[in-house]
Amino acid sequence: MPEEREFKWKQCLIVRADIKMTCGKKCAQIAHAAVTAFEKADKTAKKAWLDEGQKKVVLKVPSERDLFELKTIAERAGIPAAIIQDAGMTEIPPGTVTALGLGPARSEDLDRITGDLPLL
Repeated sequence: MPEEREFKWKQCLIVRADIKMTCGKKCAQIAHAAVTAFEKADKTAKKAWLDEGQKKVVLKVPSERDLFELKTIAERAGIPAAIIQDAGMTEIPPGTVTALGLGPARSEDLDRITGDLPLL
């Protein structure tokens, strides 16, 4: 078995658990969060994260309010944050807040903010 790598950079992608979405819909919302948060990151974070292998962790929160609280905390810590609102073309009403992308950022910084959240 190969030696376990230590990732110094990652993204945390957080989805609301209180919205009924199919697995595919959740995946799409999480993908939007990953891309949008990445676009907000600075060059150094982007390069380090890309070079290291693009670690991503997908987590869940119980409500929209939780997403906004995490976004505020992350932004105050200087971490790129992106709230995702659905266009409403398929399963859920337009404008529904579905997910949050954080990072890429240093793993230890994200862990301080998201370390208590359950995995999706």
